[in-house]
Amino acid sequence: MGMQFSNGRPPEGTEDMRYRDPWYDALASGWGEGNGTAVFSAPVPAARREGRTGPAGGTAAAEVYLAVQRSAAFQEVRSRYRRFVVPAVAVFLVWYAAYVVTATAAPGFMARPVAGAVNVAMLAGLGQFLSTFLLAWAYARHARLRRDRAALELRWDTQELTRGAGGRGVRDGVS
Repeated sequence: MGMQFSNGRPPEGTEDMRYRDPWYDALASGWGEGNGTAVFSAPVPAARREGRTGPAGGTAAAEVYLAVQRSAAFQEVRSRYRRFVVPAVAVFLVWYAAYVVTATAAPGFMARPVAGAVNVAMLAGLGQFLSTFLLAWAYARHARLRRDRAALELRWDTQELTRGAGGRGVRDGVS
């Protein structure tokens, strides 16, 4: 890759000077860097191909995903997710806000020693970390026990339907 300057050309006498970066990866570096013209060197493929229909085409795949989204199995997975996440986030945000408000409104209380040099603020701060890890563990456990199996079945059904093989259970809402 040659050095780039505001006019697109290197200064006089430095045409052969190149920056050699051992970590440079041409595929991850961006578009158009190889030819130095700031023009895209390869066309970017379209994200969607309009007018495609069929088992793997855009219109049929969109219909499959909408059918899966409307299915009772998908709605059950989403409702299990919401029943855990909404209360957990609410409790965690209240706990965090209580910590911040207490730290700013009652600094004397937060500075109260508990054991030696450890005060209430330190215990509450450690409690924040502990509750974060506890929430992550509870979320992973809930997902593993209550959602992962149903979500995996939905994923397989969706893949079968998009391939045109016909899934089991999504069409009639049973997983």
